Amino acid sequence: IVRQLGDIGRMVEEFSSFARMPAPVMRRENAQELLQQAVFLQRVANPSITYTSDAPKSPVWFEGDGRLIAQALTNVLKNAGESIAARIARGEDEPGRIAIAIEPKDATFSIRVTDNGVGLPPEHRHRLTEPYVTTRAKGTGLGLAIVRKIVEDHGGDIVLADVENGAENGGGAVVTLTFPFSQKTQKG
Repeated sequence: IVRQLGDIGRMVEEFSSFARMPAPVMRRENAQELLQQAVFLQRVANPSITYTSDAPKSPVWFEGDGRLIAQALTNVLKNAGESIAARIARGEDEPGRIAIAIEPKDATFSIRVTDNGVGLPPEHRHRLTEPYVTTRAKGTGLGLAIVRKIVEDHGGDIVLADVENGAENGGGAVVTLTFPFSQKTQKG
């Protein structure tokens, strides 16, 4: 009963946070700092997973809401960790690996998260960023929906894909979040 109450409490919390997503407050942010903070939390929570990052040496400054972007990164990293845990639960013993890269390009930059987990389901893949769509027994289906909303509120894009040659390498997923460096200002 206590476990069920905890699960229900977590679901209610996620439902309510999705229902009242705050409007982004745009300021100058450093992508590497946001990434380091999100990775640090996941590294502490999942010490058996190896996290690697590939980012430019000089700061990648952009206009955005750091708190919301950090939430999106945390959700993506948490999903990657759960995907690795699901693969290990199937009896595979290859250690978990999550690679994160920041890739500036012209007027945008991408944050790419690659894992060696179970990969993306072939069916309903196009619906994974919709609210309440989940492949996990205890999932609420809001993690990627929240990520998509945050990315779209920043004028960005989210792409879910399989790891290249993933079938031979045991699966894995790649989630790419792309953001513009500067936000379009609305003329009133």
